Formats: sequence, structure tokens, C-alpha cells
Amino acid sequence: MTSIPDHVLVRKSRKGDAGATRQLYERHEAWWFRICLRYSRSRSEAQDLFQEGVMKVFEHLEKFDPSKGSFSGWSNTIVVRESIRFLKSAKWQDSFADLSDLNDPVAEGAPEIHDELSAKELIELIQKLPFGYRLVFNLYEIEGYSHREIAKLIGISEGTSKSQLAKARKAIRQHIKLLFE
Repeated sequence: MTSIPDHVLVRKSRKGDAGATRQLYERHEAWWFRICLRYSRSRSEAQDLFQEGVMKVFEHLEKFDPSKGSFSGWSNTIVVRESIRFLKSAKWQDSFADLSDLNDPVAEGAPEIHDELSAKELIELIQKLPFGYRLVFNLYEIEGYSHREIAKLIGISEGTSKSQLAKARKAIRQHIKLLFE
């Protein structure tokens, strides 16, 4: 059975085809939820982010232009931005702070991420990060934004973005080191 391309499903969905809408949703729901898990502190918060993000994707379906990129990329960007918007409403700006328990530099030869570390465990490590670290880490490392883009998107300086990323990486390395000791 040949899979219908996303842009065709989008066109049909815009015309009110509920089956096409359902296919789009089912094709992308797992990825959208993984995005939400990376930005949230818990599964229930991820579910809230997911609902908000998916609602925005389908509210703005008319704005998708297949000549400018894939539906996957377009919709993932909406889910990321909606996650950030949702989290901003929870006084997230106060979370760009240092972790007091990260005062030791990571030694050379610190463990790399091993094959034994599952995607689920990595998401759990990311969820344990303070919000500022988690947000910048996700935007830079996972979504591919530059520090300049991150600064503009969330209203911080490029230096703060760089600092938060360095601290997030350090925290993750320390958590991984503890896992494999």
C-alpha cells in the first residue's frame, strides 16, 4: 500500500476530509509528542503542550506551503513554538539560574552516551534540567536553532543562550556519569 504524501493529505484536510486529517495526525503524533516531552517536566505537562501544539497545527493548516518545505518541518516548528509559548505563561523567565550542585568541572574522559542509554532515559535526563537549560538545549541541540535565533525567539541575550547550553551539557554529562558509575 502506497503512503499518501503529506502535502496531498493537507490539501484534502483543508477541504474538510476528516480521514485525511486523521491520517496526518496519526502519522505525526508520536514525533510531536516526543517534542513536547523534551520541553516539559512531566508526561502530564507534555500532554498539555501536545494538545496546544496540535490544535495550532490544524488551526493554521491553511498557512502550510509545500513549496517552502515539508509538512513535518513546518508542523514541528509550530509544536516547538507553541510549547515555548505555553511555558512562557508559567513564569519560565525565572528559571535561567545556575544549579548549585554543578560546581565540579567534568573530568576528561567522562563517559559518552552509551548504547545502553535509551531515548527514554535521555528524555528523562533532559526533563530534569532547570527550565532555562532545557529550553536552550532543546532549541540548539535538537531543533538546530543558532544562539542568535534562540535569543530572539525567547528574549534572552546570545551570551545567556551560550551559557545555558554549556551548563545544560555539563549537567547532562554529570547525570550520565552517575548512571554509569
